[in-house]
Amino acid sequence: MRIALGSDHAGYDLKTELASSLAAWGHEVLDLGTDTATTSVDYPDFGAAVGRCVAQGDAELGVAVCGSGIGIAMAANKVAGVRAAVVHDVTSAHLAREHNHANVLCLGARLTGSAVATESLAAWLNATPLSGRHEARIAKLDELDSSLVADERP
Repeated sequence: MRIALGSDHAGYDLKTELASSLAAWGHEVLDLGTDTATTSVDYPDFGAAVGRCVAQGDAELGVAVCGSGIGIAMAANKVAGVRAAVVHDVTSAHLAREHNHANVLCLGARLTGSAVATESLAAWLNATPLSGRHEARIAKLDELDSSLVADERP
């Protein structure tokens, strides 16, 4: 599977570790940056890049990392078609994919250690999005994407 990865400077080290795990598991990694932990960069740039990559179909899924996971998730969620979820453990990661059909996983490098982050990534990748009542809810999220575009027209 092709997976887009992005982070700001605070998430760089964790992003690098997750990229290694993904490659070891046989996934193709599209690293969208940043390339250093020492130069301050803006998380919205990298959250949006991951979101766009997934929404445009250049990657099946995305992973975004910043200090808390919150800001980069907000940025990714501004892209229509993205369902980015901040997770803190295996359970929240699994449910984000299974119930909410999250297509971008967001982690906070200052809040989640690398072992838990790696286990959470594995749980998210191995979860299967459920149908039934969940599909109807995802359809409502998709409608919100459509309504935002329509509301912005003059």
